[in-house]
Amino acid sequence: MAMTLRLTEEDEVILTRLAEQLGLSKQKALLEAMRMVERESRKKRRVNEALQFVLSHDKELMDRLADA
Repeated sequence: MAMTLRLTEEDEVILTRLAEQLGLSKQKALLEAMRMVERESRKKRRVNEALQFVLSHDKELMDRLADA
């Protein structure tokens, strides 16, 4: 799907710098950055879900560890 993206001058500079650092075109650098953010978001969500599971299922153990 084709898309037009309007960037501020500052964002254009950032995108140009990112593309140069990655050795990619601006389009590919933007796609890579988007994918990286999405992966990190999924990772944080999984860690948070695991933490909530442990806190809810092992509450007594966590309480004892906190008091140790």
